[in-house]
Parts: sequence; C-alpha cells; structure tokens
Amino acid sequence: MVCYSMKVAIFLGSKSDLEAMKKAAEVLSEFGVAYKAFIISAHRAGELLAKTVSQVEQEGCEVIIAGAGLSAALPGVIASRTVLPVVGVPLECVQPGKSNGLAGMDALLSIVQMPPQVPVATVGIGNARNAAYLALEILSIKYSELKAKLVSFRERMKAEAESGGALGIEL
Repeated sequence: MVCYSMKVAIFLGSKSDLEAMKKAAEVLSEFGVAYKAFIISAHRAGELLAKTVSQVEQEGCEVIIAGAGLSAALPGVIASRTVLPVVGVPLECVQPGKSNGLAGMDALLSIVQMPPQVPVATVGIGNARNAAYLALEILSIKYSELKAKLVSFRERMKAEAESGGALGIEL
C-alpha cells in the first residue's frame, strides 16, 4: 500500500528524542505509510503545537504518535486539541547530565494518567516501534491493504518462531 498523503504525524518534545522516535518512522516506512515528523515542545511552544495539530488534521492525518520525556505533557496536550487517536511514547531523559534517575517512569505515569474523557494510548518506555504498530492497526480498520500486510507480518513472525525458535533445542 502506498499512501500519497500523510496518515500519521509523529511529534517529539525535543531533539534529544530523535534517536528513540525514529524507530516509529522506520516501522511506518516498512509498511508504506506516509508520515510527517515535528519537534515541538508542549511547554515552550504551545501555540505552535496547537496550530500544527490543526494543520496535520487538515492534511488528512489519521493517527498521531507523540514521544516525550520527563513530565511528558506532549501527548496529553495534543490529545486535548484533537479527537484523532494519540499514541504516547514515554521516553527516558537521555541528555547528558539531565537524568533524574527515574528511567522514564515519570514520563510513563504522566502519559497514562490522563484525565477522564481525554485518553492517550500508551506504549512501554522508549517503545516507539510499538507505537507505530498500534498506529498501523488503527489504520488497518480503514485500509484493507494495510490489514493484509499486518496479517502477513504476523504470520511471518509465527513461522519464524516455529522454525527457529526455542523448539527442540538442547542446553
């Protein structure tokens, strides 16, 4: 399936999140799903974030992935501005000298503890790949070719596990 317009928007809270969040982009690319990525801090550029969320909606975006560390407000702020599904990726602070010793738990709790009626789907700490797979599953409800690709992908995973997995090994 080739998407000629953006279907997923990926938001990062800062440049330090690039390494972790590029994994979501890689998964989307593997499945032929178009995306755009933005680095916008929810705290430092709230008006720009609101404008950009509105812009991606107008351009046909159908799912948003947002990764952030520390207080991790980005996914929640985005969810407050749209009814599109938002998948939050809690990130560990990786800037030298800025670790708070919480290993991403602060970000995880910030994202999963959204107030009632403003949900954000949340994946594991640093697991941007799973955020992309969840976005693909959401899109597959509408796009049958994408659903077929996901089914085939899962079948390959199963076959790999059955052929070379832990079956019949000797320790």
